[in-house]
Amino acid sequence: MTSQHPLPVTSMTCVLCNRTFAPGEVRYTCPDCGTDGLLEVLYDFPTASTRFDPEALRRSDARGLARYAAILPIRSAKSLPPLRVGGTPFYEVPRLGQVLGLSRLAVKDDGQNPTGSLKDRASAVAAAVALESGEPLITAASTGNAASSLSGMCASVGLRTVIFVPERAPRAKVAQLLMFGATVLSVRGTYDDAFELSLRATKEFGWYNRNTGFNPYLLEGKKTAALEIWEDLGYRVPDYVAVSVGDGCIVGGLGKGFRDLQRMGLIDRLPRLLAVQARGSSVLAKAFAQGDRVVPEPDADTYADSISVGFPRAAALALRGVRESAGNFVVVEDEEIQEAQVLLAHHAGVFAEPAGATPIAGLRKAVSQGLIPREARVVALVTGNGLKDVEGALKALREEPISIDRNPATLRDTLQAQGLA
Repeated sequence: MTSQHPLPVTSMTCVLCNRTFAPGEVRYTCPDCGTDGLLEVLYDFPTASTRFDPEALRRSDARGLARYAAILPIRSAKSLPPLRVGGTPFYEVPRLGQVLGLSRLAVKDDGQNPTGSLKDRASAVAAAVALESGEPLITAASTGNAASSLSGMCASVGLRTVIFVPERAPRAKVAQLLMFGATVLSVRGTYDDAFELSLRATKEFGWYNRNTGFNPYLLEGKKTAALEIWEDLGYRVPDYVAVSVGDGCIVGGLGKGFRDLQRMGLIDRLPRLLAVQARGSSVLAKAFAQGDRVVPEPDADTYADSISVGFPRAAALALRGVRESAGNFVVVEDEEIQEAQVLLAHHAGVFAEPAGATPIAGLRKAVSQGLIPREARVVALVTGNGLKDVEGALKALREEPISIDRNPATLRDTLQAQGLA
């Protein structure tokens, strides 16, 4: 395999047994540990550090994921889809911070990616790897975001997609899938059922699988959110990064990104990861409290559909990432997530889907419990746009527009009643 840059993958290591494989030796998971044996992708980090020197990055005109091609599992940045993935907004939000009791809070809004979620980062890498490998079709299982993301990325480069979604997936997300031309299979079951079917299809038909809790290269896309946070803060890391957790892939990706920066000698400490789960889908939070013993919950269910997972596929990676960072898990109620959606919109102008607002609910609870100092430098990662689930947003608001007739007198009376005239 030739490479346009001198930084190919050097090895892949199982997160469970630490067995090491050469690049290309194993396609998905560790053969000894089965589907639980996710592989961590490693690079020539000493050489990579020269590409990520702050001065080199300031001079670079590359945008989005292309800025980090030197530590992505692709031959060329030109293989990435043409859509603008990454480089998402980073907002200082003092008004929201004041409400939550934090003096230095920022929001990284990954709902501004092309299909409206952080999952575009992983899907862009999947599409690039598939193109470079000559794969004609990619499959995935998803509650909606990963699937719509993959379909959009593949549509932009001419790859076919077959997507497995649970039948309760929000209609807005399914609409995206169909609009992007995906073949959508609505599974009468849970996300975990859809995941198992996608693995069966991968084995039986030889399709390339995009599932992040299975394909080792996908986490490399998600880690770029951590690299951007480091750049957004002027080549520094915050004290805490808060993120919602379902399968464990995103928090695992953040941990990987910050570890890679540390391996390159670019940071001297890891930010603490605050992993936030919904009460009805809190397998990993319970495992964290019980010495990392993971007990699946087939009936897991939460209003935040994107993190409704009873059998987290990236459990080992997520738990390790939080522990290595000296972080913590926080569990919140669905009602707290709904309140967080409103707070994030009212005080920061960011419209997030339920899972995207879950970190705000977690920060509110963490501050109240004394888990995070009020003066800490904190970043909340919003993983999905509110337009992904408008019905959920309306439930969170619990209010309707004020109905008025065409009479100007009625307008004045209505505004006076609202204290606006």
